[in-house]
Amino acid sequence: MKKTVFTVLFALQTVLAAAQESQTVYNFLRLPVSAHAAALGGDNITIIEDDPTLMFCNPALISSVSDKSVNLNFMTYMEGATTASASFTKALGDKATWAVSAQYMDYGEMKEMTAENIQTGTFRAKDMSIAGYFAYALAPKLVGGITAKFINSNIASYHSMAAGVDLGVNYYDEERGLSASFVTKNLGGQIKAYEDDYEAIPLDMQIGVSKRLEGAPFRLSVMMDDLTHWDYKFLNHFVFGVDILLGETIYIAGGYNCRRAYDMKIADDEDGESAHGAGLSLGAGIQLERFKLQIGYGKYHVSAGSLIGNITYTF
Repeated sequence: MKKTVFTVLFALQTVLAAAQESQTVYNFLRLPVSAHAAALGGDNITIIEDDPTLMFCNPALISSVSDKSVNLNFMTYMEGATTASASFTKALGDKATWAVSAQYMDYGEMKEMTAENIQTGTFRAKDMSIAGYFAYALAPKLVGGITAKFINSNIASYHSMAAGVDLGVNYYDEERGLSASFVTKNLGGQIKAYEDDYEAIPLDMQIGVSKRLEGAPFRLSVMMDDLTHWDYKFLNHFVFGVDILLGETIYIAGGYNCRRAYDMKIADDEDGESAHGAGLSLGAGIQLERFKLQIGYGKYHVSAGSLIGNITYTF
């Protein structure tokens, strides 16, 4: 049983690792939550909006979120796997904001097999993260933020736990429409391993900039991620995105993630390689004063595309 379950455990982590460019456990943390950020090619850490889902990308960005905002999110992933999350945001005066969130992924029911390929039963695998966020205005144009998260994972009868911290800072010049951020994600590690060996959680360092073009309804974003690893092409660290801002309430977004496009190339019928649209992403949103609805689409696994939805209501 132990050998069988750990074979499946390794397979699960390999699938998520391949999809999310990492060799670590708890890679569901790298899946996007924000439909807007996902539409821009990845975990965009710079756009300034009244959008609580952006705190999953950069905790400093909750400083722009309205007081008493409730947010619900979902994402379709590979067949049999579901993921969802929720958050609540509260402002503390003019300079501080706090929030809480819960993130959940269910990999569905899987077959328990012996080494001889004989089914002996079924089991389930689930991951969950509960997090608290705090952001504070350090200066008129500078905000710092921190996320503290507790991570729990269950695979059949095996269980692990971890703790992690995200640190983010954002500089925003509203007059120039310029935003720049730096984030370090998932500082920490396992506090209880699945068995004997402690494994790494998906540490990531990211930097990015967004600029709204003066006199035009466009906002351009450029981000670099995975700055702790330099063993692959420099270009593949880049993520590019563009917003078309149709007034104050509607946007259309598109993006391209160079690393995802490269990693998801597979052989086609003509003995060549193709990413089959991986790397490209699209999305749109309606952002009213109290109600917001956002949809994003991208490929995070070679077997299927993913649809991401966010709903936010401010009381």
